[in-house]
Amino acid sequence: MSLPTVLVLALLTAFPLGFTIFYSFTNFNMLKPKAIKYIKFDNYLKILADPYFQQALGNTLKFMVLAVVIETLFGLLVALLINSLGSGQKVLRTLILLPVILPPVTVALIWRIMLSNNYGIFNQILTSLGAAQVNWLNDVNTAFYCILAIDVWQYMPFAFLLIYASLQSVPVSQYEAAQIDGANAIQVFLFVTLPNILSGIVLVVLLRSIDSIRLFDKVNILTRGGPANTTATITQYIYNYGVGNYKIGFSSAGSIVMTLMVLVISLPYIKQAFKRN
Repeated sequence: MSLPTVLVLALLTAFPLGFTIFYSFTNFNMLKPKAIKYIKFDNYLKILADPYFQQALGNTLKFMVLAVVIETLFGLLVALLINSLGSGQKVLRTLILLPVILPPVTVALIWRIMLSNNYGIFNQILTSLGAAQVNWLNDVNTAFYCILAIDVWQYMPFAFLLIYASLQSVPVSQYEAAQIDGANAIQVFLFVTLPNILSGIVLVVLLRSIDSIRLFDKVNILTRGGPANTTATITQYIYNYGVGNYKIGFSSAGSIVMTLMVLVISLPYIKQAFKRN
């Protein structure tokens, strides 16, 4: 009964992964398909020694940490606020979740218009206030944080949704017991709410960490890794130096490096999941 599913997974996952690993040890170039040659670990050594890759790696890790922390904290605060309301929760939940259902490409295009130097709404507001306009996406001081803010705007609702679902499963009897014992709001949160929703928070951190490492759409549309590589990410690096130049062997090695990073980040959670089972 499970054979069809296994075959589909093998076709869509294992087969491409095997070819990616194979090509990562070659100099395969789509412009010279017949000149393919086994070059051992040369692609990996070039990537790790490349200053551009090192900068892209630093940007990716910085983005991941900031995005995960901010999105998780805001998601937690919003979930606690919505959960405390007596009425109107359904309407607010729907409004809050609107950004996360939009495609990343659509979000990037909308924000590119809003951040435009000539007709963007943010510069129009600054002009109306008598302040100087800001070149949001082409300034080394603002480009990275603009993309970070856009990502937080879109995916904070995702963190909210998972944490809010965890809040719904907290037993009411525990709150009643804490109230009888005379616990204040902070004590209730620390000793009742937080332990019950901790697994949901950990899941948010894991999923958003993995997704942040794979950030590509917004960077490629808004800045293409610039200015001065301040918004370059691993995926943008793979695209620019591998896919963009048809160097499939080189880009495959970059993809494997990124995959290993994802495995390292998710390994602690996977171990905990197996222990619970």
